[in-house]
Amino acid sequence: MIAVSKTIPPRGKVFGIPMGELGFFNSLLMALVFGFLVFFATCFVAIFALLIFNQIGHHTVDMADAYRYFAFPAGLLAFGVALVVMLGLWVRRKFSGR
Repeated sequence: MIAVSKTIPPRGKVFGIPMGELGFFNSLLMALVFGFLVFFATCFVAIFALLIFNQIGHHTVDMADAYRYFAFPAGLLAFGVALVVMLGLWVRRKFSGR
C-alpha cells in the first residue's frame, strides 16, 4: 500500500521525471533533448519514405531533402513547443512560491 499525503498534491511525472520541479537550465536541456529526438525520428522516417518514393516511382529526389525540408523544421518546431511548455512550468513554479 502506498501512503499519499493529503496536504501536498501529487505532481506530474513523465517517465519518472518530475516535470514541475525542474530548474531553469534543466528545462532548457529537456526542451533541447526533445527537439533532437523529434529531429532524428523525423529524419529516419523521411529518409526511408524518400527511399521508397525513389524506388517505386523511379525518381531522383536528393536524400538531403529529408534533412532540409522535413527533419530540421520538425525539430525546430518541437524544440520551440517544448521550450514554451518547459519554461512555462518553470515560471509557474517560481510565481507559485514552491
